[in-house]
Amino acid sequence: MTVEVNDTNFEEKVINSNVPVLVDFWAEWCGPCRMIAPIINELSEQYENEALMTKLDVDTSPETAAKYGIRNIPTILLFKDGKVVDKQVGAVPKSILIKKIDNLL
Repeated sequence: MTVEVNDTNFEEKVINSNVPVLVDFWAEWCGPCRMIAPIINELSEQYENEALMTKLDVDTSPETAAKYGIRNIPTILLFKDGKVVDKQVGAVPKSILIKKIDNLL
């Protein structure tokens, strides 16, 4: 299951996670964000015990989006041990995200 994160719980869920975390920065009005959402949901099932898939709405959590310099959405940041280790801007095929996640495991 994809976990919703926000300005309040970001540190707890993402930074302090003991598994790699994918954060999908998105917004309700963003067409490409809606295109990639089902892929993120599929990845959350595929990597259920190995990595955490999360979504952060940039409209309701602007502090975190600004902290990580999110200017375009969708932007996907991959975290490991509390640090950004990879980035993907724009909607991409599932296979690209799988490669990025597998590199962290």
